[in-house]
Amino acid sequence: MTRDIVLEARNLSKQVSSPEGPLTIVRDVSFTVTQGESLAGQALGALDEDGRARLRAQRVGFVFQSFHLLPSLTALENVMLPLELAGREDARPAAMEMLSRVGLGARARHYPRQLSGGEQQRVALARASVGHPTVLFADEPTGNLDTATGERIAQLLFELNRGSDTTLVLVTHEAALAARCGRVLSMDAGALLRDVAAAAAHTHA
Repeated sequence: MTRDIVLEARNLSKQVSSPEGPLTIVRDVSFTVTQGESLAGQALGALDEDGRARLRAQRVGFVFQSFHLLPSLTALENVMLPLELAGREDARPAAMEMLSRVGLGARARHYPRQLSGGEQQRVALARASVGHPTVLFADEPTGNLDTATGERIAQLLFELNRGSDTTLVLVTHEAALAARCGRVLSMDAGALLRDVAAAAAHTHA
């Protein structure tokens, strides 16, 4: 069965300024990411900024190395936020259910400053996953955590991914974490070196 493409990059390049001159961080990279379910595609160029914002809110989730929780909101309110922005009337119960899934139901009323780093990342995972996005981008999600906490977060990330139709795109320098994915794109100096199925895909998929 042919799987649909949910993400495609064609000849992607990115250059930034540095004290030493222009620095190329991505050089002519092309790849596709597919998903098992059938999806209707939409050309981003045909959308205005509001339309692109709605698409990001409805289809894409993000988990960052630095958590990026809003400090003035409780854990529950942080998870509710994308649902409220999408106009979901069930934002509170849906967010509470997701917090319970990541083991933080009892910490729902705590603010980020009252949570450990691992707990903050679990809130961030819940917030990114609560809307069941088509694609979830995780950028070094264990980078700010100690080894044991990072392993628990990684396990939770893959558990949440297995329980949904979401396509996970994970950026990491950790070979062991990358090997848990079904497919690995290796980059060096901004260029794509390899695109292979991970050896551990069958045991961790």
